[in-house]
Amino acid sequence: MVMRKSVAAMAICGLVMAGVVGLGSATAQQEEAKNHGHADVKAAPVTKAVASMIPTKGSEVKGWVMFTKLNGKVEVRAELTGLTPGDHGFHIHEFGVWSEDGMASGGHYNPTDMPHAGHDADQRHVGDLGNITANEDGVATLVLEDTGLKFDGPTSILGRGVVVHEKADDLKSQPSGDAGARLAIGVIGVANANAEK
Repeated sequence: MVMRKSVAAMAICGLVMAGVVGLGSATAQQEEAKNHGHADVKAAPVTKAVASMIPTKGSEVKGWVMFTKLNGKVEVRAELTGLTPGDHGFHIHEFGVWSEDGMASGGHYNPTDMPHAGHDADQRHVGDLGNITANEDGVATLVLEDTGLKFDGPTSILGRGVVVHEKADDLKSQPSGDAGARLAIGVIGVANANAEK
């Protein structure tokens, strides 16, 4: 009986010692990492993001949208093909999800609970980018600067969806400008800072 208690006591003592050694080893590893500058490693800030536009079912619209942080603003550049000539609603939507009808992308991205309006309005959805205009060949290009778009914080656009619509955004109808069906969806992802598009 005494022998069993001694063996049990030795086993418990061994486990405690192993735990202390393990703890010391982990602490030593943390100290080693800190000494080599790894403890405070932070991800580089995002300065560029991109969305590759994928056509919804029955659509031929495709292209790309690039977002670049410049002097406190974000520059938006886009090139789309396969559109009918004229204006088409162009917005950032709540979810970065593609579906056949585009509806999985949700509504306009509106984390500040503002009314729908044009891109230059004082009060608007974060995702309100207005219209993109296609020429007679169905090609649309866009360059604009925006102070409301962010790559970090509670209103970050990363992971959200970009949508181009069938019709023009009238910039006033609530909640989305009566722009019609969704022709292409892209998901906004972090891009190489040196990427050209």
